[in-house]
Amino acid sequence: MAYEFSFASFFIGFIIVAVGAAFMLWHRVIADNLGSGVSSYDRFKFWALITCVVGFVVMLNLHAYILGNLIISIFHPA
Repeated sequence: MAYEFSFASFFIGFIIVAVGAAFMLWHRVIADNLGSGVSSYDRFKFWALITCVVGFVVMLNLHAYILGNLIISIFHPA
């Protein structure tokens, strides 16, 4: 399976990174309104960081490569 750049994946990944960055910027407000306040600040910041990392993986179109290799390694007959 060869790597292939995709503009569609780049723009979708860029949107995911933008959402993750906004989530990182306003994690305290979101945690106050949706979580349990100060005790969940770190958890919300962690999920914002994961969102940004997933966005970068999608931007580079590596998600198809990673998932393809994972599926081949699990379901490949011995």
